[in-house]
Amino acid sequence: MADYLFRGSLEDLDPEVYKLNQLEAERQYRRLILIPSESASPLAVREALGSAFHNIYAEGYPDENTRWMSEEDILDYDARLGLYRRYSDPRYYKGTEYANIVEALARRRCAETFAANGVTADDLYVNVQALSGGPANNAVYHALVQPGDTVMGLDLLHGGHLSHGSKVNRSGKYYNIVHYSVDPDSERIDYEAVAELAREHKPKMIIGGFSSYPWIADWAALRAIADSVGAFLFVDIAHVAGLVAAGEYPSPIGHAHVITTTTHKTLCGPRGAVIMTTDSALAKKIDRAVFPGEQGGPHVNVFSALALAFKLAQTKEFKNLQRQIIKNCVALTNRLEERGFRIPFGGTNTHLMNLDTKSVTAPDGTPLSGDMAARILDLAGIVVNRNTIPGDRSALNPSGIRMGTPWITQRGFKEKETLQLADIIADILHATTPYRLNSRKTRNLRAKVDFDVLANAKIRVRDLAISAGIDFNPPSHGYPHFYYLDDKFSQDDEFVSLDLSGARVRSFLNTCLSADIEALSPGESQPTHIHIGNQKIDCGLYCQTMNEYKLTVPNASAGLIAEWLRSLSDGFVKLDDDIERKSPGPISVIVSSETASNIPVGNPLAESKPYYIGIEKGAGISLPSFKYKSVESDQLKQTLLHAAHIKLGAKMVPFAGWDMPVWYASVAAEHQAVRTAAGLFDVSHMGVYQAEGPDAAAFLDSVCANDIGSLNVGRSTYTHFLDPDANVIDDLFVYREDVEKYFLVVNAANDNKDWAWLNAVISGEVKVDNQRPWARAFGRKVNLLNLRDPLTDKEMRVDIAIQGPLSREILMSLKSD
Repeated sequence: MADYLFRGSLEDLDPEVYKLNQLEAERQYRRLILIPSESASPLAVREALGSAFHNIYAEGYPDENTRWMSEEDILDYDARLGLYRRYSDPRYYKGTEYANIVEALARRRCAETFAANGVTADDLYVNVQALSGGPANNAVYHALVQPGDTVMGLDLLHGGHLSHGSKVNRSGKYYNIVHYSVDPDSERIDYEAVAELAREHKPKMIIGGFSSYPWIADWAALRAIADSVGAFLFVDIAHVAGLVAAGEYPSPIGHAHVITTTTHKTLCGPRGAVIMTTDSALAKKIDRAVFPGEQGGPHVNVFSALALAFKLAQTKEFKNLQRQIIKNCVALTNRLEERGFRIPFGGTNTHLMNLDTKSVTAPDGTPLSGDMAARILDLAGIVVNRNTIPGDRSALNPSGIRMGTPWITQRGFKEKETLQLADIIADILHATTPYRLNSRKTRNLRAKVDFDVLANAKIRVRDLAISAGIDFNPPSHGYPHFYYLDDKFSQDDEFVSLDLSGARVRSFLNTCLSADIEALSPGESQPTHIHIGNQKIDCGLYCQTMNEYKLTVPNASAGLIAEWLRSLSDGFVKLDDDIERKSPGPISVIVSSETASNIPVGNPLAESKPYYIGIEKGAGISLPSFKYKSVESDQLKQTLLHAAHIKLGAKMVPFAGWDMPVWYASVAAEHQAVRTAAGLFDVSHMGVYQAEGPDAAAFLDSVCANDIGSLNVGRSTYTHFLDPDANVIDDLFVYREDVEKYFLVVNAANDNKDWAWLNAVISGEVKVDNQRPWARAFGRKVNLLNLRDPLTDKEMRVDIAIQGPLSREILMSLKSD
């Protein structure tokens, strides 16, 4: 009988998603992941997540008496199914007989895993339905306090969590949050100060548990503080649950009224969460808060994965893993401190640590930001996260990175390998130069890293990963996203081709190669040089389309060149002595599957180029500086709308040589109209040019202050025309109308001068570079039109402007179907 089920594997049904999954698996293998909230769940856990339990709803809970059953009784299928058939269960859906068993099993194993401090598994009430840590914490709020009640939690900037009262989280919006923090001198929690704060504010609930505070908590002290003011103690052990289960971190069981934890961090299980309490009355409230208070149907497939994770957490191997996680983290911390980095909070005795990136500072005092440090380390294959540290004012601009050792310890790292990794991190960060863009915004902190250090660090990371027992294969066309200096892409061929493509690849190659890229048309090739440090390597460039090129390179240097081009595209390596300079990009760099041809014969140097990486001094005849003599006239010019202004009774005044309207009725009335509706303005006297062609962006980047090539179609920017000494010629707006078409709107008073200057630059008649005074600007083949010139025929434009809150509505009403 035919059915409507989709047969076949993921690879059969959706090869795109299959490949994406494989790429993510490859990323995890190739990277050394130091995110303390991440771990690698065993394949068996992932198998359980893909079980048939995924298909069903199970709103509600299993029979209450299964909480006190042994695992043997829970798995007595005849008994469980017999009771189910005779009495059903409290759930809203039927067909849940096996869901009851797997949830009861997960609850029981969780209770057995976390029973401690004289509290037995029979004393623990466990809810395994919360979808993740945030919802679990929200359910606790729902069960224990009312909106508007006072709640105390550790400040996010000092190691707390979003759901512990951050103002951007709903916990910080619905409750009166009072944050405790670390002592500014010791950078540790002062429990007496917490007690004093509690006495002052009388919270209904105090939260213990942290997301980046690296020291073991004093649960007994927090419970005493909570009891002193009649508050609930709610403890979130999401980060340290694996350590707690293994006995490597003190358990809050018996101290806290309620405990939550995620199950995918140090517990190494599926993404999920559990809530535990020893109070039966609170357990009932929590169950109702989770369902129906917080969510509908639970993820039953997660129950089976949780049951497995809690079983594994009770093994000797798991306990050894957790013990080694701490040893590795202490080793990582100590070595980084030895290498000259300040360690916030003064150290660690858990699975995570923090590093103050301000330890790296430029000669002018600019500090390395946490964001830049995290991004550069990620390029090297070391995955961390930016994080606030004590002293930071905003989570948007943190000056720290947070690192932990669960994942690398799972991969087999001991102290020896961890110290090697710490040295790689230190080498990268010490080779990084922070700088600040010319802006008052503190978030405009940027950084560049030395290419040689970064590229070699990637090899060291790869080799460490291989030594950790991961079966590494060289990069293939299935995985084109990873290159290394020592890559060999062909066994026998002398040359290798790299496929280079992207919207800005033409401008990118102009910066990276010595040849005259703009002279190439599709189907043509030329010899060129590429400079990498002190090396000058002969290559050949073939133009397929204006956005697709093949670079033929020596096989012996292919890995180096691919890594260099990829690094230039990423934008974090130094090109030269100008720290702010970067190549246009990004572009795609892929090893071609086609056989490479020989390098073409000819001159690889374009002497007229103003710049390329590694450019040599050169020589040539200096071009003259631009000079413009304006033509004065007593005759006022008139716009094409001049007659309409006169007919409508406008008050006309001279402006920049034009007879222009200033008002029709009154200044006040017309200003009010613009503020409340919209106003039309005659700007047809302003200069309007069109720059079009594959090199239009390169040309505008040569003459304008801003990065014009980065504009998306439909966007605009305010910028300046600059002369070779960076003097402003004029200010203007640039609009990108299409991929290869830009509009330039310039001031009416400077229209003639701007037009003369742009044409002189394109034709190579004036100097554009003081260091190479014979050079011509990029983009000399751009098609430049003056759109106010009647000779442009159909391209001619007459511009008017509309301004006001109803502008878009008015324009849309004029749009024809």
